[in-house]
This record gives sequence, C-alpha cells and structure tokens, in this order.
Amino acid sequence: MRLMRVGEVGRERPVLVAPDGPGYYDLRPVTDDIDGAFLAALSEDPGLLPELSLLPRTEIEGERVGAPVARPSAVVCVGQNYAAHAVESGAAPPQQPIIFYKSPNTVVGPSDDVLIPRGSLRTDWEVELAVVIGRRARYLASVDEALAHVAGYTISNDVSERAYQLDESGGQWSKGKSCETFNPLGPVLVTPDEVPDPQRLGLRSWVNGEPRQDSRTSDMIFSVAVLVHHLSQYLVLEPGDIINTGTPEGVALSGRFPYLQPDDVVELEIEGLGRQRSVLRPAP
Repeated sequence: MRLMRVGEVGRERPVLVAPDGPGYYDLRPVTDDIDGAFLAALSEDPGLLPELSLLPRTEIEGERVGAPVARPSAVVCVGQNYAAHAVESGAAPPQQPIIFYKSPNTVVGPSDDVLIPRGSLRTDWEVELAVVIGRRARYLASVDEALAHVAGYTISNDVSERAYQLDESGGQWSKGKSCETFNPLGPVLVTPDEVPDPQRLGLRSWVNGEPRQDSRTSDMIFSVAVLVHHLSQYLVLEPGDIINTGTPEGVALSGRFPYLQPDDVVELEIEGLGRQRSVLRPAP
C-alpha cells in the first residue's frame, strides 16, 4: 500500500495510490489526514481501509505533493550509520547509535524548495531511508518485535548546515539540522507489505544531474529493527514519528564535492520508494 498527501501547504488531502498502476483514490471517506492517529488505527486494524471499489477516484496531476505524514511529533535521526560515511566524516564507526533530533517543522514535501540559511556556505544533502512509526514503541523486549511497530518507509533528505552542525554546535548537532525546510520527505509512504526487508534497498542522490551517493541499506551499521528497539529503551516512539536512519558516503562534507548553492537541484531515489527533487533557494 502506498499513501500520499496532496495539495497546498496546510491543506493536503490523503490519497491512496492504486496498486495496479497509475491511479489514485481519495481517502477522505476514511480519514481527514495521514497522521499519527490514522497510522495507529491502521496498525491495529488493517481492514480499516475498504476495498478500492468503495473509494472515490481522484486526480493529482499538477498538484503539489506534500510530505506523506502530517505533523510528526518527533524526527529522530541517526548519525554515521554507514561505515563509509563515518570514515568520510573523519570518525570511526560508532559502537552505539548516535542520536540527534531535527525540529519536526523542518518536514516539507518532496518537491518543495529547500532554503539555504542566511550566510550559509556549507549546506549539504543526505539521502536517507525514513522509518515511520505506526504503533507505540516503549521498552521493546527484543529486536524481533521492532518491525511490527513500523507503519512504513519513505525517502528523507536530512539536509545539514555543516558549520552550524560542527563549528557552532556547542557539542550538539541539532543546530545544523533544524533550519527551515531541512527535511524534504516523500513522495509516498510505503507500507511494510511492500518492503519485506528494509535492509535490501538501493539509495542514490544527484546534484544537478551528477551522481553523488550510491549505496544500499545493507551497509547500515545498525539495522532498522536494531534502531527501533534501541530507541525504545531511551524514549517512547509514537505513531507518526519519523526515524531518519543515516546516510551513505558521497556528501559534500567529504571534501569531494562542492556544497549546495542557490538554484542547485538535489534528487534522491530509494529502490521501490520513488524519487524526490528539490531546488535550493536563498532564505528570504
């Protein structure tokens, strides 16, 4: 199942993508939005969605695509979760997950502009597999329980301002991660029945059509299941929360590529989850 939110900012409507090809169904007879409450209800009762024949068809051509999850209460991020990226960052692979937060209001649509902060010279891209929680996760007893708490997967760009993150951070990373528009998400939320193994996905990024990142989620140091279990020992994951699971090598921080400039175009793709495209603009 593939879920979308389509429409103007703050007025998105929930849409179900037809499983058999192009086509879209209006989910408003079932829910006002794709949010934590809906994802929790769907996790408890997959039969909440009626047969497609009972849903009205809708068209989305020419409309903005919003983030596939509305109003997440938390965006929890994992740092240096690919060994090669840790090396290019100048660090040894971590022995435990490195955790930081992004402000939830960084989440924007997959084709929305990304705003370069005023005076920034080191704005960077990061393609990441995003995990969306569907069932409350608190003190999970084992890693084997973890994936049952996942509502689905989508594409995340963990945009970063490296000077804010590393030079002006005061020891925390969130200052360089929480600038406005710094988390394009989507286009679709893909439920676990279509992603039987989240550790077997290819993920890539491009800047102005030139390849940057090309890796697989099998190269994660800590798997999705390990991350969900680990996080549940330290905090409560609520339905609708987002976990950005880390980025592979190939970012500007490596020194191999220039940082982002106004009018640059960043494109991200994850196997089976679609593609997103953002244009960089100076923050007004």
